[in-house]
Amino acid sequence: MAFLKQNWLYVAYVVCIIIAAIVIQRLIRAAVQKLYKKKEQDGVSPNVKLLMGVFNWLLFIVALLSCFYIIPPARNVLTTDFRYFLIIVAIIILTVFVQRLVRFALGQYLQKSAENLKVDPTAFSFIKNALNAIIFFIAIFFIFYSIPAFRALGTTLLASAGIVAAVAAFASQHALANIVSGIFIVIFKPFRVDDIIKIGTDILGKVEDITLRHTVIRNFENRRVIIPNSTISSDVIINSNLVEEKICVHLEIGISYDSDINKAMHIMRTLAEKHSMCIDNRDEEKKAKNKPIVVVRVIALADFSVNLRAWVWAQNADDAFVMKCDLLKQTKEEFDRQGIEIPFPHRTLVYKKDVLEERAQIVARLEQENKLKPPQSAKEVDDIATD
Repeated sequence: MAFLKQNWLYVAYVVCIIIAAIVIQRLIRAAVQKLYKKKEQDGVSPNVKLLMGVFNWLLFIVALLSCFYIIPPARNVLTTDFRYFLIIVAIIILTVFVQRLVRFALGQYLQKSAENLKVDPTAFSFIKNALNAIIFFIAIFFIFYSIPAFRALGTTLLASAGIVAAVAAFASQHALANIVSGIFIVIFKPFRVDDIIKIGTDILGKVEDITLRHTVIRNFENRRVIIPNSTISSDVIINSNLVEEKICVHLEIGISYDSDINKAMHIMRTLAEKHSMCIDNRDEEKKAKNKPIVVVRVIALADFSVNLRAWVWAQNADDAFVMKCDLLKQTKEEFDRQGIEIPFPHRTLVYKKDVLEERAQIVARLEQENKLKPPQSAKEVDDIATD
């Protein structure tokens, strides 16, 4: 009672500060809940939870500092070693606050990325855990560094942790490379699940799954190709679905020099424009000038053929493949009906048995005619046959 009589004013200050903090917390909570109408099963959205957590921690810190600043006896405590305890408490509070903030922000981003990539968001949980561990170790370092008696120990621990981290990173560099590449795929999105991509010159198929270690591609033989993310990041990727899915099919066919070029071009253009999967990719200017939907041009005068190419547009890669197969068949059939020749090289084969028989006949004939003595070598027979 004597303490209350002597310090009743300071006690009143503390009570007022506590009441003011509670009132402000209630008002802010009501305002935030009114602002955010989105509710979950528990009745509170994640945004409201984060904001309330932030305000609660800030109010607690402000109230605590106000109490120490207003009350002279408490203010004198800050000049003693007790201030180190307060520093530790402040660092712990700040660490918890930063961890929650980072987990929330990163969780929202990874959730959105997981929905876009159609990946299980729990696959990214280790990233949040790793960041929390990093923040925790930084807080431990600051605690040791803030206390003079532990400062040298904190520096030693930090150096030891750096050495251990370097050794661990070197030992698992391949695994870490795949993980880092997986994170880059999540962030920069060079491809997504269900995209049709081509990696290098050999791997072509649809992306079936993306993990932080590897990417699964289902090729057109229904086989799964599992590629480490580090390999994908260092190779050239052709994405048929990025930005837009329209595909331009190059339909190339060679005709003989004796065939009618204009007639062959007209056949290719007509068949392509009649195909159900062909789309009109002309802009308004080309439509106004009545440009053809399918452009056919001579692209090369080769050794045995005149090479023609038609540019045909399809809605997506699947339609493009089917349309190209159909047009190749239809064009070949129509060329046969219209007398357009598709040339192919000719080769003359000479069998060794026939050559030997021919030489034997020449030798027998010469012997019968007694014109010359029998040839002594195959070369002489060849010379006589040539003559």
